[in-house]
Amino acid sequence: MKQNRPRIHGARRRRTRIRRPGDPRPGRRAALAITAVLLIVVTAPANSTGTTAAPTTLRAPALPGSGDGRPSCTLTPGEDVQLSEGIPTGPGYSRSTGPVHALTLMIDFPDVRGQGTARQRFEEFFPRTTRWFARSSYGRLDYRPATPVDRWLRMPRSFRSYGIERGSAFEPGYRRLVRDIARTADPLVDFRRYDLVNVLITPNAGPPAAETVLSVTFAGNLEAPVADGVRLANISFIYSRQDDGTGSFATNGYRVLPHENGHVFGLPDLYTADGGHKVGHWDVMSEDWGAGNDLLAWHKWKLGWLTPDQVDCAARAGDSTYTLRPLGRPGGGTKLVFVPVSASAGYTVEVRTDEGNDESVCKPGVLISWVDARLDSGKGPITVMDSTPRSRGCTEEPNVHQGLSDATFTRGESLHDARNGIHITVTGQDGGGGRRIRVTRQASDDGR
Repeated sequence: MKQNRPRIHGARRRRTRIRRPGDPRPGRRAALAITAVLLIVVTAPANSTGTTAAPTTLRAPALPGSGDGRPSCTLTPGEDVQLSEGIPTGPGYSRSTGPVHALTLMIDFPDVRGQGTARQRFEEFFPRTTRWFARSSYGRLDYRPATPVDRWLRMPRSFRSYGIERGSAFEPGYRRLVRDIARTADPLVDFRRYDLVNVLITPNAGPPAAETVLSVTFAGNLEAPVADGVRLANISFIYSRQDDGTGSFATNGYRVLPHENGHVFGLPDLYTADGGHKVGHWDVMSEDWGAGNDLLAWHKWKLGWLTPDQVDCAARAGDSTYTLRPLGRPGGGTKLVFVPVSASAGYTVEVRTDEGNDESVCKPGVLISWVDARLDSGKGPITVMDSTPRSRGCTEEPNVHQGLSDATFTRGESLHDARNGIHITVTGQDGGGGRRIRVTRQASDDGR
């Protein structure tokens, strides 16, 4: 992973048009990094069979090990991938467990004065963001926002002079802005006390979020300006208000900040140039507007929010059975089963219900996803396997990719990957809401 250039995330995100029932289905782009085409067959009771588009991978002759003979639930990132789904996360990002101190500054400009008070801007995001992280991490992330400057911090230059627009690079505009923030705040702030920086920009600077999303994160930036001897390497900028016109910002618009902070912790964007069609509303790194949603289990594992005893790795040939506990529910039990296919790709299996941050789940069940650590942020590193690829979904929420809302697998439904000899079946449910699954693997060419 390259460390000599800023990692820019979020700037290319756009509010995508949601396909309504009856609308023509958008054309699908060619798959990235094609090495082989798999046929994934979703089997179910007789009245609900179907097939879905396949991820791409090579069948690997051997899988990574933990060093003690057990298979490893990790992935090796691809070459020249800046922000990967690989585990462990590379250096340069903020820690994502324990106390994390988030410096939060509200800024305005001589030509764009603060809209409302700085405290009101702060309260658009807190304490909701803190509570979101507490629920999602099961208390393993103690997110502590601090706003030592409880007023608009006026920049020395006009907003126009920074030349900021959608997709702006760090040079030169953001470098100039970060330097001005550091110089202006320096008499009032000890930057050494903080792990990351949030910059909440007066919402009247730039276009509305419904038109263009400017919010952006620069993570692991070893070329960033220095303040108090600390390099401002992990910094998120939040613009506008993520309001879809229904007043939803009051309860859900704050989630643009958990999304941007996800980059600071090392998570990639899951949306692509076509929008959130690969993951939909199953992860805030794909869609962070509309009704509430959480992170995928793989991301919680990557962030250290799942413990090793909550993750099983189904790498051995033959049948393996597991009972998965709902991801949104605190407490122990297995929350993730990983089915590795190669050193850099595999399937994740988890249970999603309308608990915790997942208030919008309309079809509780087993969610199966394809993770490819060779694909960079914004290039589709995760694809949710849709158990009902021909359906229009089960939600009326206007800001959710509806076709994936009913992607979960239920009792009797299976995913079959013929090329890699993998069969994943939901076999039942226990009284506590846990789902039982069976993973069947054929032996590989070397007998594993």
